[in-house]
Amino acid sequence: MKKAVAHLRASDPVMDRIIERVGPCRIGYHAPDFRALARSIVFQQLNGTAAASIFERFEQACGGSVTPEAVAKLRMPKLKAVGLSERKAEYIRDLASHVRRGAVDFGSLPSLPDDEIVERLTAVRGIGEWTVHMFLIFALRRPDVLPVGDYGVRAAVRNQYGLAELPKPSEMRRIAEPWRPYASYASWYLWRSLEGPAEL
Repeated sequence: MKKAVAHLRASDPVMDRIIERVGPCRIGYHAPDFRALARSIVFQQLNGTAAASIFERFEQACGGSVTPEAVAKLRMPKLKAVGLSERKAEYIRDLASHVRRGAVDFGSLPSLPDDEIVERLTAVRGIGEWTVHMFLIFALRRPDVLPVGDYGVRAAVRNQYGLAELPKPSEMRRIAEPWRPYASYASWYLWRSLEGPAEL
């Protein structure tokens, strides 16, 4: 992590300024399992604090352990009662079904390259590129993930790099070129540069 931070500070003066203000990098990681991916689904398009509260209630409804087997026992009214939208509840149930029948194998993911993981997981209903990017960063601990579709990262880039509007993916990639191969750490600092929390 120190090597990543040193690279970011040396390669990009804007990132250097952000790091100076935010301080040490303290990314919170999750185990690369069903729970982590279900958590990413819950966090889709929600404020971090609200999503964390919903996920906590969801975990309690699962008996304290978010597993495919626990999810399979929960009916839709119970899932909606904890704060999940019907669509997200369906997504999590579909993911649980994929895992239970062996279509998604979390044990095999750590050995695969990022692009293949994206391809495999986005085949599951309700899991898009953003969700997989969060899983890659916060569960598989991949160091060079650039979540070009994340609103927070885009807003931070707009603010910090003096852009008139939210950057498009191509512009994000251009700006991020000096961060390679540590775009995940740069993304974390961009989240932290915002006023709100960046918990994931």
